[in-house]
Amino acid sequence: MKVSQFIELKRRQISFYVTAFTHQTLPYSELHLFLWDTLEEWQQVKVTQNEPYSKYERVFWHLMHLLSYWSEKQLLKDQYLRDELTLCVEFLDGEGCFPVDCVGIRP
Repeated sequence: MKVSQFIELKRRQISFYVTAFTHQTLPYSELHLFLWDTLEEWQQVKVTQNEPYSKYERVFWHLMHLLSYWSEKQLLKDQYLRDELTLCVEFLDGEGCFPVDCVGIRP
């Protein structure tokens, strides 16, 4: 699988998971499992050394970092983080603008 194919598939999935989590219809444990499964699947992707990032890929990895770095409580209660999650999801859904402070990089 190519990077672009992986990101196209996973950007829709992460959007679904984050939206459900922020609406508190998905437990954090399920979101956490999704993150680990995604990283495991990433190991199967063929990445060339100088392959450029798409905007979607940058936002995807930025969102992955936010979700794995911050605690469940902070993700749910901190308004700045909630706004950041919303901006990322909207962009990945094709409905919003590229988040200004997005610095997503591949693991």
